[in-house]
Amino acid sequence: MKPKLKHELRTPLNHILGYSEMLLEETRSAEIGPWHRGLERVHAIGQILQRGVDDLAPPPTAGPGAGRLPRTPPEWPGLVEEIRALAEQMAALAPPDLPDARADLARIRDAAENFARLIAAFTITATADLPPAAGHLEVETEEITGEADSAVGTGAPATEPGRLLVVDDDEGNRQMLERRLRRLGHDVLCAADGREALELLRRTPRDLVLLDIQMPVLDGEETLQILRADQELRRLPVIVLSASRDLSRVVRCIELGAEDYLPKPFNPVLLQARINACLGKKRLQDREAEHLRRIEELLHVILPKDVARELQATRKVQPRAVPEVAVLFTDLAGFTQWCAGRSAIEVHCELQGLVETFEEIALRHGLEKIKTIGDSFMAVAGLLAPLPNPADAAVACGLEMTRAAAAHGAGWRLRVGVHAGPVSAGIVGRQKYQYDVWGDTVNTAARMEQAATPGSVCVDASTWVRIAAHYAGESLGVVLLKGKGERQIYRIDRPRNVRAADPSATA
Repeated sequence: MKPKLKHELRTPLNHILGYSEMLLEETRSAEIGPWHRGLERVHAIGQILQRGVDDLAPPPTAGPGAGRLPRTPPEWPGLVEEIRALAEQMAALAPPDLPDARADLARIRDAAENFARLIAAFTITATADLPPAAGHLEVETEEITGEADSAVGTGAPATEPGRLLVVDDDEGNRQMLERRLRRLGHDVLCAADGREALELLRRTPRDLVLLDIQMPVLDGEETLQILRADQELRRLPVIVLSASRDLSRVVRCIELGAEDYLPKPFNPVLLQARINACLGKKRLQDREAEHLRRIEELLHVILPKDVARELQATRKVQPRAVPEVAVLFTDLAGFTQWCAGRSAIEVHCELQGLVETFEEIALRHGLEKIKTIGDSFMAVAGLLAPLPNPADAAVACGLEMTRAAAAHGAGWRLRVGVHAGPVSAGIVGRQKYQYDVWGDTVNTAARMEQAATPGSVCVDASTWVRIAAHYAGESLGVVLLKGKGERQIYRIDRPRNVRAADPSATA
């Protein structure tokens, strides 16, 4: 494919217009004089050339004049020479407080010379009549119209600065955009091609990318494709800035996920507006993502993690019946009396410390906390994650809890009841809902806790059968339980592989 003549001409025009605009903005408050008049003349000529480039028509493909070089207005060489001469003359007028002024004027001069070389090599003036030539730059026929003429921007700082990445293979374009955007308050990084841009984005978070289309190594389209396929970067907004007016390329970039498009030379006011719009949209998306993250965290606090995942994936939780679950209840002996005369803060701190300790112990033994009711703690084993012996895990957890309670604060004596059997589970309620379990197994576990002596773990005969091979214990005889009738109760003393003389083995 032949290079695009208009694209090539717009690159030096972008430098002429952009650097003259920035120099005017930087000295806007100074007294009007030769400096301002010279810059305004450079900018005005740049606008004349820009309109001429936009109107540049290709020669006919058939009939008289077919294959000739494109024709340009006869005044162009004189206008370009005037820009070059003004840039050299004004270097002597550069204000001393503008350290970059001479460098900017040199860029304007170089851009004018580059523009002159292009029109001399690849176009003819309207009055010339030269033979056809081969290999000239192709003049684009598809144009994007309706853009406002370039105008000097206000230079007003952005209301909410963002972290921007400028990607352009032309060093002058990069420097010009970087300075303009920094002056608006943005944090700006630059990359010379798509590959460098992707490496930067994976190391340094950005809020917006300003991306050139035509670049070596990895062009704008290829960079967009990679961005949208990357799970971490796919939401990053991109504004395409290009001297190309090839509609098909711009459309492809939009289809690949670019947020917006601006042609070079760009209108700085329009550029600022579109950057602010993209950053505003990005901030809304970030806030939405943060809200979702907090909701997810809250779900994991009030619901078991597997249940929270099911709720997020399906927006509902199916009730389930599980044939073998161990339910654990605890109660602090004497807690109600201890609370009398103590402040709410003191009571809360003591209870908070105990509950946090119980949560850590339950997690180590594979139990899922269901809830606390006052000083009572309820957890289950084998409900969501299968365990070889849920009752074994619950009893081990209960024994460790009794030792931890005795070593905590006031030296608590903890009653623990464990019972194993079938349960049903699900989310109940609509306001402040929670995941809960119910059934006879839950009721019996609560009765075991009520029957336990302070500092012990108790089970009935059916659960004792499940754990007797691993734990030493003592029968407390037949006990009448409310709503359950007479049950034989066992107190669990210690694991069988722990000596009775070991003071840490019993509560």
